[in-house]
Amino acid sequence: MIKILKKILCFSGKHKGQLVRAVWYHIFYSVFEALPVAGILYSLTAIAESKADGAPLSIRVILITLGIMLISVAGRILFHYLANRESSTACFSMCADQRIAIGERLKRMPMGFFNTNSLGEITSSVTTTMNEIEAMAGTAITNIVVGLVHAVILTLVITMFHWKIGLISFAAILLGLWVNGFLQKKSMEIAPEKQDVQASLASAVLEYIQGISVVKAYGLGETSNRTVDRAIGESCHQNLRFERLFTGLTALYSYIFKAAACGVLMAACCLFAGGELSLFNALTIVISSFVMYSYIEGVGGSASLLELIDDNLNRIQAVYEAPVLDENGADIQPDHFDIEFKDVSFSYDTRKILDHVDLRIPERTTAAIVGPSGGGKSTLCSLIARFWDVDSGEVLLNGRNVKDYTSDSLLSNISIVFQNVYLFRGTIADNIRFGRPGATMEQIMEAAKKACCHDFITEFPQGYDTLVGEGGGSLSGGQKQRISIARAILKDAPIIILDEATSSVDPENELQLQTAIEELTKRKTVIMIAHRLTTVRHADQILVLSGGKIAERGRHEELVEKNGLYREFLQVRKRAIGWSLDKNP
Repeated sequence: MIKILKKILCFSGKHKGQLVRAVWYHIFYSVFEALPVAGILYSLTAIAESKADGAPLSIRVILITLGIMLISVAGRILFHYLANRESSTACFSMCADQRIAIGERLKRMPMGFFNTNSLGEITSSVTTTMNEIEAMAGTAITNIVVGLVHAVILTLVITMFHWKIGLISFAAILLGLWVNGFLQKKSMEIAPEKQDVQASLASAVLEYIQGISVVKAYGLGETSNRTVDRAIGESCHQNLRFERLFTGLTALYSYIFKAAACGVLMAACCLFAGGELSLFNALTIVISSFVMYSYIEGVGGSASLLELIDDNLNRIQAVYEAPVLDENGADIQPDHFDIEFKDVSFSYDTRKILDHVDLRIPERTTAAIVGPSGGGKSTLCSLIARFWDVDSGEVLLNGRNVKDYTSDSLLSNISIVFQNVYLFRGTIADNIRFGRPGATMEQIMEAAKKACCHDFITEFPQGYDTLVGEGGGSLSGGQKQRISIARAILKDAPIIILDEATSSVDPENELQLQTAIEELTKRKTVIMIAHRLTTVRHADQILVLSGGKIAERGRHEELVEKNGLYREFLQVRKRAIGWSLDKNP
């Protein structure tokens, strides 16, 4: 239990002080909550003395009792407010900080992390998991600490009146802690299963929603629904199993202290009857028996949540323990933007993608990469941007290994237009501004005009303020691709990577877009992946990638003359779409 409490405090970071203050405020609250007991004892003693003396009850006794009650109410209101304020603020703030920190770390992780961990698990870490910590951590800490402190202090107080009653109370506390330990052990067994089921549910729902178009197209609605239904059913089963187990154990835990309170009350009466306790002491113990376990009873429910919190913290810690790509990187601004591969090999698990590749792309030149699907073209570009790390060899920018750079300093020099475009939920202007967060509206519009998307944007009723759905689902493929090109134009980085940048553009706009790309790539270092070989004719060098190796390299005219793999690609394209082998543009 103590270990988990320490982990929560460590997780809270700079908000640790607020959680500690919340605990102290709750302790003060418990003191003021117990204050009416003192008022009752004082008034009962005064009444007994008044009756014995035959004198009327003094107004002073009434006023003092009233004052004690008013102070109790005021103290409880004040410290309840302070405790909840500090606890809530600390929990929400620490989880907000952790979400941001995880987001920053995810940006620096290799893409392999996202392949080996399901989207549901990653999403769960920053949503469901963090929500549970947010809701339960503060309550668990305060309930456990305050409950134990409150019970121990009152037990010590009544022990001063009579050791036998103190022994009953201490025995109850020890027995309760033993049951609590058993409860935690069971929770430790079930909590990971419960979290796994929650992650599986999130994955199933996300997969269903993201693949809804395929589900509809192939009439798989019933099959997909069954998958989601099974995940929901399993989640329900695990939650019910969790509740059934802990309801019984928590009830047993609570029963121990109810029985102990009865035992203390009966012992006080028996000792008073036997003359071992005075009336005042007996009354003190009797009244205390009703409140002394009020807080520690809540520890049982909170302790059953501790293992859930612990498992949640372990899952979040697993994200922090995953390797990042730029742990030892420095913020470097290169003077030149030439790119070089030196004996680079790379594999996805055991599948070899690049095999001892050597190449050099001089600054402000264009390299076009062509080759069969699965030949490693996109992988080669990903290694430049350091989405992955090479298995062996080096990728150099300005003569320095990309591993020497931080992710931010490396990627600040690179603009990428992906084949599969992703737009974020927000306005079209926001999505273009992603390339340069501080850009003005005039700069956004200028970039859009160069990317040939200004006209269709202005046709929307809200223009640049048009909201696009998550992933850009409300726009066509060509529209999304042109917006992504506008984003890259606005960023104006010295290195441009184009991954099939015109693949989704309709023929009537392709010429305009080619003109825009030519404008974008002037005086830049350009790496261009293309299956439309017309887009690579004017490249300074063409790299033909096949079987993980560079099979051919040279200019268009040189490679056509060689009558090799490049010319074979041209022949295939000619048969497919009626190309001409005319060497002239």
